[in-house]
Amino acid sequence: MAKANHNHQKKIAVINDFSGFGRCSIAVALPIISAMRIQCCPLPTSIFSNHTGFESYFFEDYTSRMPAYMEEWKKLGLEFCGISSGFLGSKEQIQLVIRFFQEFGKKDTIIVVDPVMGDYGKPYPTYTQDMCAEMKRLVTYADILTPNLTEACILTDMPYHADRWRMKEVVELAEKLSEMGPDRVVITGIPQGEFIANYCYERGVPGKIRRTHRVGTQRSGTGDIFAAIIAADAVNGVPFQDSVRKASLFIKRCIERSIEMDLPLTDGVCFEEVLHRLS
Repeated sequence: MAKANHNHQKKIAVINDFSGFGRCSIAVALPIISAMRIQCCPLPTSIFSNHTGFESYFFEDYTSRMPAYMEEWKKLGLEFCGISSGFLGSKEQIQLVIRFFQEFGKKDTIIVVDPVMGDYGKPYPTYTQDMCAEMKRLVTYADILTPNLTEACILTDMPYHADRWRMKEVVELAEKLSEMGPDRVVITGIPQGEFIANYCYERGVPGKIRRTHRVGTQRSGTGDIFAAIIAADAVNGVPFQDSVRKASLFIKRCIERSIEMDLPLTDGVCFEEVLHRLS
């Protein structure tokens, strides 16, 4: 009997944690990537009942199970048009993701790294010096990198400041990040008065700032939504700057609808209400 070919459809492997409630990580990426006509194949790094923004939660680390999980995919001969990584909780997990990139990344595989390391000028408490160093190594494998300002500064060892960022500074950050490996970089969440901006950088293409009006307060999962749309669009051949604009506007609509429905901030954004706009 001929061996089944499981690679007739476009697939993106998403390496992230799974939260049963709170709309973030895999629970967000899977429906969004699916709506964009790509099969989403999750590789969980840990399991949460609900994300860590809540007062209590169930948690199980999946690190020790990841190698066996990956081996079964190798037995099936799975090939991925894209690989997207999100929050990673330890140095060991980052090393496993590097191994995944090495074993499953092909010449045409688009690797998207969302280096979830910190915010508001500070790394998350879980991020040690060793983890930051290992994340810098992970970034060298990326084709597309989606850090916020804080993460961009951590990765490049440049100082962070809370004042208004000059365009020259943002461009320098993006260029330094691109020198590490990725040829496309989008620095997200740049405050500009009543606007929030993203800076798109592509090697050989003039950089562009994309602004949207600031709406509401930051909610869980918006970064995961952004990375999922960027990854799916990249696999579907959508120009990078168009994709960044699409992701920004989609998130804005999600936040607006969440405010209308009076959802608690911990519950993330009700992307389900506007998901049809992506398909």
